[in-house]
Amino acid sequence: MKKTPLVLALVLAAACSKQEAPPPPAYQALAVERRDIIVSARANGSIQPDTTVEVKSKASGEILEMQVETGSLVRRGDLLIKVDPRTARNSFAQAEADLEVAKAQLTNSTSQKRRSDELFESKALTETEHEAAILDYANAKAAVVRAEVALENARIRLEDTDVRSPITGTVIEKSVERGQVISSPTSDVGGGTVLLRMADLNLVQVKTLVDETDIGKIQPGLRATVRVDAYPNRPFEGTVLKIEPLATTQQNVTMFPVLIRIQNREGLLKPGMNAEVEIHVGRRDGVLAVPNAALRTQRDVASAAEVLGVSMQDVTQQLAQGDAQRQDTSSSAARAPGARSDSAAKPAGNTMSLPNGSTITLPAGVTEAQVRAAFRKRMNGEQLTAAEQAMMQEVRKAMGRAGGGGRTSQPDTRFGGSYIVFVQRGGQPVAVNIKTGLTDLDYAEVVSGLSEQDSVLVLPSASLVSSQKEFTDRMNRMTGGGGIPGMRQQGTQSGQTGGTAPAGGARP
Repeated sequence: MKKTPLVLALVLAAACSKQEAPPPPAYQALAVERRDIIVSARANGSIQPDTTVEVKSKASGEILEMQVETGSLVRRGDLLIKVDPRTARNSFAQAEADLEVAKAQLTNSTSQKRRSDELFESKALTETEHEAAILDYANAKAAVVRAEVALENARIRLEDTDVRSPITGTVIEKSVERGQVISSPTSDVGGGTVLLRMADLNLVQVKTLVDETDIGKIQPGLRATVRVDAYPNRPFEGTVLKIEPLATTQQNVTMFPVLIRIQNREGLLKPGMNAEVEIHVGRRDGVLAVPNAALRTQRDVASAAEVLGVSMQDVTQQLAQGDAQRQDTSSSAARAPGARSDSAAKPAGNTMSLPNGSTITLPAGVTEAQVRAAFRKRMNGEQLTAAEQAMMQEVRKAMGRAGGGGRTSQPDTRFGGSYIVFVQRGGQPVAVNIKTGLTDLDYAEVVSGLSEQDSVLVLPSASLVSSQKEFTDRMNRMTGGGGIPGMRQQGTQSGQTGGTAPAGGARP
């Protein structure tokens, strides 16, 4: 008697569940809007000198004087270290004496040759004796040349006892002290003693490791922003110098070394500083964009269509009709009397291609050669003239304006592709082919296929679609067919975790 009301209540609950309103659609409609898309690659690295030189001494011996310390700024040719010159000075004095002897012997041989020539002409000297005199004269001349060369070598060895700076830069490491005996790399098979390490810190570089998934976006010449902990509120601007061809693997992750060159005229960046690098791959301002979650490929368009209640036959027809309409529109525009030619539609002025693939219009009277020459001067550490600085400011403004909305740059399709999106037209989902350009983690630039009047449907992932379908099928099986549906519904509810679609019998 107590079980009958419970069974009847469950039967009524199951019947009511069939009359409830269908669950809300499993998608979200978002308007196509304009936004800025910025793509960058981030990595960590350390500051390194752009040029490092090991200083060694060609002379061996004891260090008598140390003229510099770590951190000293020196110019090319400045005295760094003085090595004991006694042995080299003695060799120089001996070479001078040998040269004097050789010159005296040459003078004597010259006189003997002159007398030999006179006697040979008067038949008072045999030919053999005359040839011997000529040979002595030739040997004396050669001895003078050898003595002069030996004296020059001795002078060089004496000068080598003064170790001078090979570059203009900073002493970053000192390996020896006064009184230490050093060896020369010319006489020591071990390569000689390293005295100092010097670097030109006006130019530094950051060596960073970039993941292989991002390395395809990076190329030399791209702009980079470098930040160090010592100056958290001051970013440093640099450029990608090169990408090393040999990858390294760390914890099963393949990465490529990338070198970023930075101007360091103020000397704020020190070798060894940890740095955070942001490489600016591309930027598009004010372009049409859609969420990446709305993009569908040929592989997952079927599951998306099933969620929306659209058959694949309808999807195929919608895509074909959309492509045909776009072709007709472009053909009509090309045949229109007022249509401008490509050359007339291009903005006036010289253009220049940027490393990120976009094109900018240069200021009036400025050529690409002038801009590249200014870039090279800046990369080489040379000072730009006032006119060149003003020109580069205008060029940077043009680079900042590179984007959509009728501006002069072209869509960057290097990282885009062709996708399918579902748009809401006339209250119904319609499949549309689109082409995308630059894309970040959230949004993709729309190159063609959509307008600002469209709204795209953001669908759940394929796994969520599959789970929703399985859940719907299971509920249909549980609430349909013979037997007592109330009892099957009761068993289903006891196993649910709640929180998805409303189920029959969930409310009293």
